[in-house]
Amino acid sequence: MKQSAPWIDSSELELPVVRASKRLPILRFFLRYPIFLLAFGPPEFKRPIVGVDTSQAHYDIWNIIQVGWLSLIALRAILRLHAARSIRIPKQIRSILILPLLLGFLFALSVTYSPGRVISSEYCFLFFLNLICVVEFLVDVYRNPPNWMQCIFQLRLVALVLMALVLLTALIAPNLVMGIVEGVGIRLGGGNVASMGLYPEMIAIISAYTFLYSLESRARAAFLFLVGLAGTLITQTRGIEISLFIVLTVLAAGWAKTSRRSSNTLIAGLMAFVLFAGAVTVAVGPARIWYIFNRGQDIEGIETASGRTGVWKDQIAYCLAHPQGMGYIAGVRTFHRRDFSGNLHAALTNIGGTDNSFMEVLVDAGWLALALYLLMMVRTIALGWRIANRNSSVIVASDTVFRHPIRCATLLLFYCLAQGTENSSYAIPMFGAFYCQYIFIAIILGASATVLIASRPRHPSLAR
Repeated sequence: MKQSAPWIDSSELELPVVRASKRLPILRFFLRYPIFLLAFGPPEFKRPIVGVDTSQAHYDIWNIIQVGWLSLIALRAILRLHAARSIRIPKQIRSILILPLLLGFLFALSVTYSPGRVISSEYCFLFFLNLICVVEFLVDVYRNPPNWMQCIFQLRLVALVLMALVLLTALIAPNLVMGIVEGVGIRLGGGNVASMGLYPEMIAIISAYTFLYSLESRARAAFLFLVGLAGTLITQTRGIEISLFIVLTVLAAGWAKTSRRSSNTLIAGLMAFVLFAGAVTVAVGPARIWYIFNRGQDIEGIETASGRTGVWKDQIAYCLAHPQGMGYIAGVRTFHRRDFSGNLHAALTNIGGTDNSFMEVLVDAGWLALALYLLMMVRTIALGWRIANRNSSVIVASDTVFRHPIRCATLLLFYCLAQGTENSSYAIPMFGAFYCQYIFIAIILGASATVLIASRPRHPSLAR
């Protein structure tokens, strides 16, 4: 029987301890981790572009501000990466991180057959700048992990600021953030200031999570959840409401598994909801509820997703004949402007697009790009869920060190996956939704790396 090596201190055989890092003041946090500044977008106070060929290069002061915003953060990331003595990222994280890198190369390759090479090249440049910010964040937190729960709370703070900015803009210049849609009435979409299809939902998801797991004052969490829910309802968009409902259902189901009391509470809540829904249905009438939920849209409009499915069908047919796609960003805008300038989809998007992040990637760079994008999303969500629910041998001071931040970020990314079926912003640089999606990915990968590192034995020879 082998004995322990005499040069190994018995204290080194102890399991590693993961402790929560101290929270930083708000300003210092954003200066220390500027990738979170990308969640701001930043806002553009301008009307949607109408009558402009957006498949070709076009500039204004807001474009310059947005590009400069990302460029400064990326430049800082490049300088820090250059100064780093070593760049070490766990193998499991690298295997996922290589997927957006390959995706970026496909986007760059698509420039060669894009109908608007200048704008395709510009967006490729922005895509890689964003990726550099993610990589630098992962390298940084690998050596010095932040307070992961603070990362989640700061994202909610950004969402609150932007939601307040949208409401303020609605009072001063309502045409920038809202519109009147026939059969719907006033729809507050946020325009170029901030997407109301993401930020209120971020507030609702994070607040619901912190409420259920008692990570902050329950009164505050409940209030902010209602704020986020109200923001979701005033968008009057069926797909956003459904996506939020799905994510909250997954959250509630996961929370119910934590204890018998939680399970009983959820069951009681469901029974009360069913009784309440039944009473409302009887009082209002099922036909009236159906009309309100679908905003008066007829069956054809519902079945075709407001005219989107016709566009998707033709775009899929094009990509079956041209598996490489149309060219990053510019291709679909040219295609849309030429063939779909008169339908409802064009009226909804104004600048052209797909209203679907997966379709956007498909038409940008083909089927291989779509496969890489889906694989990146699915593998990141799977990693986050597995790490957060593993029976780790790591001794932790509290689950808030990594489990709750990873779970919450995974739910946020899952929302992006669900909402991406009717929103192309998650696949287009210069949109806040695009940056937020990659910030969620960065949190999941970074926090997971913390767990993987802490799970390793102190001496490699002991793992044999």
